[in-house]
Amino acid sequence: MSARLLLSAAAVSLAAAACAPVTPPPPMGPPPAVVFNAAAFAWSAQPGTASIEGRTDYRTDGRTWRCAGSVGLTPETPWTRQRFQTLYGSTDRAALPAAVVRARTVAEASADYRGFVRNTTCGADGTFRFEGLPQGAWFVIVPVTPQGGGEAVVLMRRVETRNGRAVQVTLS
Repeated sequence: MSARLLLSAAAVSLAAAACAPVTPPPPMGPPPAVVFNAAAFAWSAQPGTASIEGRTDYRTDGRTWRCAGSVGLTPETPWTRQRFQTLYGSTDRAALPAAVVRARTVAEASADYRGFVRNTTCGADGTFRFEGLPQGAWFVIVPVTPQGGGEAVVLMRRVETRNGRAVQVTLS
């Protein structure tokens, strides 16, 4: 009789547990947006002794591409990592048509953000240089155009400066 009573009690407990409310899983979708925080960029405004010496060497379909003039250097922060992941599909390196990058939706960059982006120009040989950099991670962005004309491609590459040294980088 006691075994039957135990089985009955177990059955009632299981039935009650089946009716208990269940916490739904969190919704799937993109991660929450990281908010721009100027303090996260402060390290990049400090003086340093490192430099980035770069050049472009992008070739595809038998065509050679040349630097379109401007080169941007953006400090890596949680905000820029999220932004670059959206724009370029990577936070390491990318080569995408400029129209594709422009068509991707990201929060508008504030004037505060633009104040931390460094700019230079490519030489006729496709080389560029950033000097006086502190130690840290950066994103180099270079638009290139094919010889003979055509749609621009944007090259992006993550680069780290360390110990006041010159870092050599080729965007290809």
